[in-house]
Amino acid sequence: MDLPLKQQNLLRAWQTYRHTPRFDNFVEFAVMLNNLTEFLRDKNAVGLHRAGHQLEQQALALFGDEATHPIEDPILQNLDHSLHELSRLIEDFLGASTSHAPERRNQPNPNIDTRRQKLLWFISNDVSVWQPLQDQLGYFGLQVENHDWATLPASDEIPLLLVDLAGLPDAQASVRRIRQDFPSSQIICLSVPSDFILLQNALRAGCDICFPEGTPLAAIVTQILDLNDSQEQDAFRVLVVDDSPTASHVIKRALEENGIIVQTLTDPLAVLDALQQFNPDLLLLDMYMPQCTGVEAARVIRQHNEFLSIPIVYLSGETDLGLQIDALRLGGDHFLTKPFNPLFLNAIVKSKIERYRALRRSMYHDSLTGLLNHTTSKTRLDAAIEASRREGAPLSLAMIDIDHFKRVNDTYGHPIGDQIIRSIAWLLKQRLRKSDIIGRYGGEEFLVALPGANEVEANVTLDMIRQDFSEIRHPYSGGHFQLSFSAGIAGFPMFNHGDALIKAADDVLYIAKRSGRNRICIA
Repeated sequence: MDLPLKQQNLLRAWQTYRHTPRFDNFVEFAVMLNNLTEFLRDKNAVGLHRAGHQLEQQALALFGDEATHPIEDPILQNLDHSLHELSRLIEDFLGASTSHAPERRNQPNPNIDTRRQKLLWFISNDVSVWQPLQDQLGYFGLQVENHDWATLPASDEIPLLLVDLAGLPDAQASVRRIRQDFPSSQIICLSVPSDFILLQNALRAGCDICFPEGTPLAAIVTQILDLNDSQEQDAFRVLVVDDSPTASHVIKRALEENGIIVQTLTDPLAVLDALQQFNPDLLLLDMYMPQCTGVEAARVIRQHNEFLSIPIVYLSGETDLGLQIDALRLGGDHFLTKPFNPLFLNAIVKSKIERYRALRRSMYHDSLTGLLNHTTSKTRLDAAIEASRREGAPLSLAMIDIDHFKRVNDTYGHPIGDQIIRSIAWLLKQRLRKSDIIGRYGGEEFLVALPGANEVEANVTLDMIRQDFSEIRHPYSGGHFQLSFSAGIAGFPMFNHGDALIKAADDVLYIAKRSGRNRICIA
């Protein structure tokens, strides 16, 4: 469900309440508003999310119960005005977003990259001071348009705004004007004095991220690249186990309105099979069911290692605090008392899933680069090889190693070395497809697998990345230095399993190293 449809559903729900001001219609309006606000947050539409969140707070303050509706006319008119102001901002946003950035290329030929970048504007009275920042961003394909405070043009896209506050007589007013003119943009403020009140004022005025004076260039580059690289996550998945079809339907509808995929189950004895097949991010368990209570089901689930960390939320009319605490001790993570507020249900479910996914991500990904870790890289490679075997398609594997990396750590220090590792990770993520496997294999060595690409195609793509990496001027103490990497490529089906591919690619990587480095060899 996209933004125009969510906006339409919200306005329709509001009109229904205005025509028939009953509590249940206000609940429907609040659910639709929460649905829209969460959507805007997930899409990083910062200004719109801020406006939606403010309206949501107004609505929640009026939630009440059957006795508090209809709400008084002056309050109703104020809410109506806020809603239509949000709707106007959405219309402006949709008008400026007629084109959207596609994912990394999905073509079988890895030589074509159609990925678009965010539009970046730099607003400053002295752009020359920030030329090193723009140079660094340029190495990763991010181009910056320079503008001064006096002449900001209109734009058909939603720019990411880098705002230099140095030398401004009233920085707070300037940020506030930028936020008013660009309500949907993310605003990064630079050169903010390291003072609590000044930072607070910049954030209050509409800045999303502040970098105090003296922040290292690498930290600013990291933040901008991470914002540019943010990807949509898969929809949340929830398994509801409740012997009441009516209760399951109500829960399912409340969650699906927020884009959550829901599967319901009335027989708790079938929960293990459902967990295996549906692979949910969270389990909602009714406390009292025939044949099996929710606590008994949770205890059975926790006997299986693969389900030890999945969040379990109990649903019950039980109000005895002692029983609730015992239920949590025996395998649960949260307790929701029926009847529940649908907005509160969604908030609990989403917060639990976000923490669960963050934990799972930390298990599968390298903490420094965000790439797959060693174990996960090999697991994903084995799965990709089996898929290529079934489809009769090629697959290429590359092992990449940064040249003379020990010398970098010895000369410039480990923090600079970490920054180099991040920079090659960003370059690989930017230039390769979402379907490609990119992992940090260990230290300064990386594993890259390209399903659907033969060795020649893989060599063309990786050699362009090699050339671009060698041109990056890494800043250090007022100067800079440059580096290169070497790589070895091996192909499936010539090498027909994961370990053989890795060994073959590793062998030719060291041939590339012995041959002078800064080159790629093919097995």
